[in-house]
Parts: sequence; structure tokens; C-alpha cells
Amino acid sequence: MPEITVDARGMACPGPISALTRAYRNAQNGDIIIVLATDPGFKPDVQAWIEKTRNELVSLTEEGGVIKAVIKVTAKK
Repeated sequence: MPEITVDARGMACPGPISALTRAYRNAQNGDIIIVLATDPGFKPDVQAWIEKTRNELVSLTEEGGVIKAVIKVTAKK
């Protein structure tokens, strides 16, 4: 299962979601996308993105001001 890491630390909204969307375009079903962000708005944004795209949010954590979203790509056609 390939992993794609997106370092969006320091980006303001909508930067982290835009970076996630770009990574998603190149991903395949089964891939894991890990997004690191510092914008507090990223948490609700990534949850909305998951609902919209119907992929799987494996985990969403925050430590030391860094939000880490682990997403499994499941909705590519």
C-alpha cells in the first residue's frame, strides 16, 4: 500500500485541502495519504472533504500544533 505524504504545514486555508486534492488525483484505491497541517481550520475541512469524496478517514490527530490526517483512498473509479 503506497503512502503519499503531504506537508501542508504553514499553509493557510484552503492550502492544505488543495494540496490534499492534488495528491488524491495521483492516488489509486488502497493508497494512504498522510497530510500534516498547522491551520486549525484543516480539521473540519478534511472531515468535510472525506464526506464529499467518500474516502476513509483512518485517523485525525493533533500533537504540538500539527494536525495529522491519515486517509485511505477507497473511492477512486
